[in-house]
Amino acid sequence: MAARPLISVHNEKGETTGTNIALPAVFKAPIRPDIVNVTHFQMLKNTRHPYAVSKKAGHQTSAESWGTGRAVARIPRVRGGGTHRSGQGAFGNMCRGGRMFAPTKTWRRWHRRININQRRYAMTSAIAATGVPALVMSKGHKIEEIPEVPLVVSDKVQDIKKTKEAVAVLKKLKAWSDIEKVYNSKRFRAGKGKMRNRRRIQRRGPLVIYEKDNGITRAFRNIPGVTLISVDRLNLLKIAPGGHVGRFCIWTESAFKRLDNIYGTWRKESQEKTGYNLPMHKMTTLDLSRLLKSDEIQNAIRAPKKDSRRRILKKNPLKNYRVMVRLNPYHKHAVKQARHTDLVRRRKRQALQNKKRGITTPLEPLPKGKHAIKKEKRQAKIKKTGKKPKP
Repeated sequence: MAARPLISVHNEKGETTGTNIALPAVFKAPIRPDIVNVTHFQMLKNTRHPYAVSKKAGHQTSAESWGTGRAVARIPRVRGGGTHRSGQGAFGNMCRGGRMFAPTKTWRRWHRRININQRRYAMTSAIAATGVPALVMSKGHKIEEIPEVPLVVSDKVQDIKKTKEAVAVLKKLKAWSDIEKVYNSKRFRAGKGKMRNRRRIQRRGPLVIYEKDNGITRAFRNIPGVTLISVDRLNLLKIAPGGHVGRFCIWTESAFKRLDNIYGTWRKESQEKTGYNLPMHKMTTLDLSRLLKSDEIQNAIRAPKKDSRRRILKKNPLKNYRVMVRLNPYHKHAVKQARHTDLVRRRKRQALQNKKRGITTPLEPLPKGKHAIKKEKRQAKIKKTGKKPKP
């Protein structure tokens, strides 16, 4: 939620007017991106136009199956002769010129009914997210230089009638970099939309929310990326485009003050929506680490178990050499002895083969073990010094 209790009002020159407005309660509402996304997806379905293929498509031919016994598929075939078309399969979705599988109908369930409380919950979440700079920046808006978030301007902006003046206001408020981002993002659409009058696409810019239209819509509407909306007709599709929260919003002073009357505060109900109040937070204290360290929770939980024994992974000694040696120290000598015995047998076999083949070249001597090398060194030392080492 937005952290500032008071919001400064800026004039058309980008200067603070000295007037402060208390932050409306809707900016402290719980931010639920999941509800916003689901509601946006369902609302977007309500803008669809029904479409369907022709009822006659694929069936505008006289075709009949040839039946069995002619070694061809039983698909209906075009009647007649003297042309390529005669004898070709028809009607089926696998046939050239046939109908599609499950032809589309105009009476499909195109639209979705959305619970009014769910729509209001999504709207309050989306408005609350526009007051969090981190969420606005993560959406891709360039708001590094603007004075504060949410950005509130004086009601004189509602009287602007020229686009030149609107551009000057945005530049004074340091919001023009977000428009430059829109200019730089203009590109051709990837995909079939290029053939369907949707050739060019661009990013979204700021959303200007006003109370009275005294020319503000004519002034701002020709600036790329800017969307204008009345505070009486706030639309989730505009405040959270794509179902993603955090659009950069510029509020006029009167529109900003109206929010408490429209959505209410937790102390009083909305004056414009019958029996409606803002949704409550699931947790009254949002600082989870502080909550867990509180005396009430620390007194209720048990002491940590420090004498816990870690479970030792049991390994198979038949597959793991080290575990087998730990269990049976003789296994190490047995393996070495088996290798030596195998090597000696292979050498004897090789010597017999060489004798049969008439090969007189002697085999290479066996590599000496550690004990044999030690013994050689000891004997060489005795030979050199002429003294036996003390046992």
